[in-house]
Amino acid sequence: MVQNQRGRPDGRHALRRVLACFDGSDLGERSLPHAVAVAGALGAPVTLLRVLERSTDDHAPADPLQWEIQRREAREYMRRLAAQCAEAAAPVDSEVIEGKAAEEICRWSADHDVGLTVITTHGVGGYSPWTLASTARKLLDRAPGSFLIIPSTGQPGDPVAHYRRVLLPLDGSPQAETALPIAARIAAAHQSELIVAHVVPVPELTQIGPLEAEDIELSDRLRRRNDRVARAYLDRLRAQVSDGHTKVRVILLQGGDVASRLAGVAAREQVDLVVLSAHGRSGRLHMPCGGVTAELIVRSSVPVLVVRSRATRTMQRIAPGLEPPAARLPQHAAS
Repeated sequence: MVQNQRGRPDGRHALRRVLACFDGSDLGERSLPHAVAVAGALGAPVTLLRVLERSTDDHAPADPLQWEIQRREAREYMRRLAAQCAEAAAPVDSEVIEGKAAEEICRWSADHDVGLTVITTHGVGGYSPWTLASTARKLLDRAPGSFLIIPSTGQPGDPVAHYRRVLLPLDGSPQAETALPIAARIAAAHQSELIVAHVVPVPELTQIGPLEAEDIELSDRLRRRNDRVARAYLDRLRAQVSDGHTKVRVILLQGGDVASRLAGVAAREQVDLVVLSAHGRSGRLHMPCGGVTAELIVRSSVPVLVVRSRATRTMQRIAPGLEPPAARLPQHAAS
């Protein structure tokens, strides 16, 4: 676990509140065990939130009696969910609010200083060809704080989430390392193996025609240099994170598409959770997340915890119109 000089967990990375969002669907309920597990590891209280939306038919006035019945049913549903968390390590409460889901969740998050929002990729609308359902996509674009994204594909998980292996991809940048303290705390709390992965870039030389001998020798020297620096970097981080209780393993990969290589590691190592920063070396903080993070969200069959720094949240708040279409998540699942 990353600690301060006095040996206590670094309070700068503590979360004030974890918010888990529900829409009344079975798919949406898959976020519950993960919200409780991560909140317990990070020492944060959990709020279970349901937004009750009125009919989208503007020509049909709401029946006051029917609306009050829906309110009561929603509150009872949320109380049942909260009751399932009676043994949770973190305090759990529930809220029911009204309005448009994405807008109200963003407003509630800002008003209550939410540090981590837990969502499923799909909910009451069921599966679709889109990578994320409409509400999930809007939240990832605009809600403050970090995100834990639970895939809705496959079979439901265990009622209690436990992470045996946690994958932490790093690219050597300070931005990417903002995910390190959270990954270390979760791994320590769950007695998980923390797998730190880095893809060593392959140097590219401008090539017009065949490479000459000196070009090949230069490329080999650069490759060896990148490998040496990356190994030293990962060894240093392993020493920093290791506390005698958490097993830390490093994986060094050579070149290729970064997101594909990392997705391959997650599959081969059978990881239960991926933790990574929203941005890395590219540093495009006005975007919801960088390209590698977006691709991993699309490809992952396990929960992905996307850590967003304060700088990222500030840029999104002061420059909301700067996101080009390419900054957004891929619309369809990767083949």
